[in-house]
Amino acid sequence: MLIGIDIRTLMDARYSGVSEYTLNLIKEILKLDNHNEYRFFYNSFGNCPNVPEFNAKNVKLIKYNYPNKLLNYLLFKFFNYPKIDKELRVDVFFMPHINFIGLSFGSKSLITVHDLSFLRNPKFFSLRKNFWHNMINVSKLLKKFKQIIAISENTKRDIIELCGISPDKIKVIYSGVGEEYKQITNLNLIELKDTECSIGHSVSKAIEAKRLNEVKQKYNLPDNFILYLGTIEPRKNIEGIIKAYNQLRIDNSELEDVKLIIVGGKGWKSKNIYKEWDLSEYKDDIKFLDYISSENKVYLYNLASVFLYPSFYEGFGFPPLEAMACGTPVIASYSSSLPEVIGDAGLLVDPYNITEIANALKQILLNKDLSDKLIKKGLEQAKQFSWIKTAREYLEVFSRLE
Repeated sequence: MLIGIDIRTLMDARYSGVSEYTLNLIKEILKLDNHNEYRFFYNSFGNCPNVPEFNAKNVKLIKYNYPNKLLNYLLFKFFNYPKIDKELRVDVFFMPHINFIGLSFGSKSLITVHDLSFLRNPKFFSLRKNFWHNMINVSKLLKKFKQIIAISENTKRDIIELCGISPDKIKVIYSGVGEEYKQITNLNLIELKDTECSIGHSVSKAIEAKRLNEVKQKYNLPDNFILYLGTIEPRKNIEGIIKAYNQLRIDNSELEDVKLIIVGGKGWKSKNIYKEWDLSEYKDDIKFLDYISSENKVYLYNLASVFLYPSFYEGFGFPPLEAMACGTPVIASYSSSLPEVIGDAGLLVDPYNITEIANALKQILLNKDLSDKLIKKGLEQAKQFSWIKTAREYLEVFSRLE
């Protein structure tokens, strides 16, 4: 079978949720499947150094030398051309994200929908983002596909309600969490020297612990901190995080050593977030770090005392899952898909209730028994999500569509 995959999300210079999802999924599919042939499609008017090479023998990269504006806004949007499934001569065509595309009528195609936050809450997006979403006309786009994959039950409900798609056409396949996200013991220097004299697994632990301390020094991180990791944008409720931290500090003098670390690249409509930070009485104890590489994320999760993610809306929620896999207690909102991912392994709060968020932080930071309980539950919960399981479910769908 010939399988075509749209890898345009892998052209980004900085990978985030969707691009990391696409890369992890494709890597796992290629590990499992050396029988089928794959043709990966992308377009660029010039060099595109960010696209991975994919050294598997059953993969062929096919680049179209069209600039985005010509291909997306003219050819795909108004002429449904070129018909990529026919151009690639594939039996099944897969799009891992919503985008403009040209497909032949009745094509054996599937698309993954991560979330419909732009339809549910357009106020969280910039005019430019909303224009793009309106241009793409998601409801019309989804009707082109034979199969739709939703990454959560919440996303499936949104597809049915907001796009008028039949439930029979939608299958839920949960995302995975990478094996690199794991609990790392923070050894002191004496333990490191002793451990380095050991062999095998102990040496690996020593290397990881050294790296943990290196990352802590690199970013000048405190011993005790609350962590948020994600794009700096309104939907993530970062203003609420800062307000909750302010209240936590005002009400609990014994937590004066606890800092707030906010990690992520700047998104859209972030002006009010930085204004809230600037007005904070505890501004000096709130630190913004820019986008960090995937390999450093695991160490930040491990170093944090608690991970805070009171987002207003998520299609899935990778960061809290990654934090749980690293043995960090999690606080997240009970909205959208987050309860599906977190279960009873974290504290779920009302994202609009600042006092509730602050109280959840207080509970974890001052109650070691609760913190340890959540760590244990989180590690078990994270085991339910693996990329190999996700990839196997996709391969079953590919096979059924053929």
